[in-house]
Amino acid sequence: MFLPQEIIRRKRDGETLSTNEIDFFIQALTAGRLSEGQTAAFAMAVFFQGMSALECAALTRAMTCSGRVLDWSGEFLGGPVLDKHSTGGIGDNVSLILAPAVAACGGFVPMISGRGLGHTGGTLDKLDSIPGYCTTPDMTRLARTVRNAGCAIIGQTDELAPADRRLYAIRDVTATVESIPLITASILSKKLAAGLGGLVMDVKTGSGAFMRDLRDAEALAQSLVSVAREAGLRTHALITDMNQPLASAAGNALEVSHAIAHLTGARREPRMQEIVCALGAEMLLIGGLVGNRVEGYGQIEAALTSGQAAERFARMVHELGGPADLLDRPAAHLPRATMNVPVPARASGYVQNLATRDIGLIVVELGGGRRRAEDAIDPSVGLTAMVHIGQAVTKGEPLAYVHASTPDAATWAAGLLAEAIEIASHPVQLSPVVIDRIVP
Repeated sequence: MFLPQEIIRRKRDGETLSTNEIDFFIQALTAGRLSEGQTAAFAMAVFFQGMSALECAALTRAMTCSGRVLDWSGEFLGGPVLDKHSTGGIGDNVSLILAPAVAACGGFVPMISGRGLGHTGGTLDKLDSIPGYCTTPDMTRLARTVRNAGCAIIGQTDELAPADRRLYAIRDVTATVESIPLITASILSKKLAAGLGGLVMDVKTGSGAFMRDLRDAEALAQSLVSVAREAGLRTHALITDMNQPLASAAGNALEVSHAIAHLTGARREPRMQEIVCALGAEMLLIGGLVGNRVEGYGQIEAALTSGQAAERFARMVHELGGPADLLDRPAAHLPRATMNVPVPARASGYVQNLATRDIGLIVVELGGGRRRAEDAIDPSVGLTAMVHIGQAVTKGEPLAYVHASTPDAATWAAGLLAEAIEIASHPVQLSPVVIDRIVP
């Protein structure tokens, strides 16, 4: 018989936990036999002391087995079951575009997503801004949606990796998000529980990422690929740039609107298009749907250009309870903030740097994220039309627009955002959006 406090003490002191100890702790967490304090202490101990590869693999398996593990073989889908996961960033609404694009190319994507962590947004929080959309369907509805739409972006139900769902909420409010073992186990337990045949990881690095240093991002990517291989899940990882928001919008309903514009072709931003196509190409390659990445890239582009990806998204939204005409009338369904205030440039020149993490925190403080696990989110607030690094601006020109619920909040956010955007007198060189590729 193990004691939770002894397991916490051993990890706090840098000792290696046995598989049995990890299994016991995760079973106790799942059963509700641990206090929030004990869970937080365990997360903090792992944050500071780390875990060996064997410990991390054991934690991943225990969290996967804390609930139901899906088996898609009986659904006779006719294609590979694939997924992508991002380590989190600002303006990262890639999943909303990528999942239906891959579905349009013959993949099936049951995407188990999460809520916002720290300064980053969460895919589920974005989808919650769609009236009627159910992020926690029962297994029957999930399977039907995947069959009919080719994709379903949902959250962790009580049945899928419940231990991770509980630990995830604690990590968000205890500054333990950046731990490589906890990130690895959290991501892979959800993905293994989803019954995937292949996974592509989008590991962010830069000022807005949890792994700000490239070496840390590479370590996380290697951890994810190697632990997934141990579990029998074929996984590739791309390391991508998060030194500026990925989309020009940040905030839940605003990012849904941005994704719809990309899907329908109303507005497509080059960085977003590049990362969607690169990740999609990897997913199609892993699933055996294409022979190489160049072919995969072209197929994802074609799915977007033809409107097939948009059609899949619309079908998914409707299957999961959202409005059937969301793509045709997004403004009629998505919530809008009462204030929409421009942030004027204080000087002319070129955008040299964006304090991306600070931008994410501005959205959180506006009400678009959580400071505590129980906080409610205002889906309407956030930022739109944000400038990007290298863009030329003139004094007085809007650097972005703040969407806020009160005049005071709008004024406060506009002041902070102006300080978060650095303007220089000379042009700057843009970094590539895809920095590296990690494969087994």
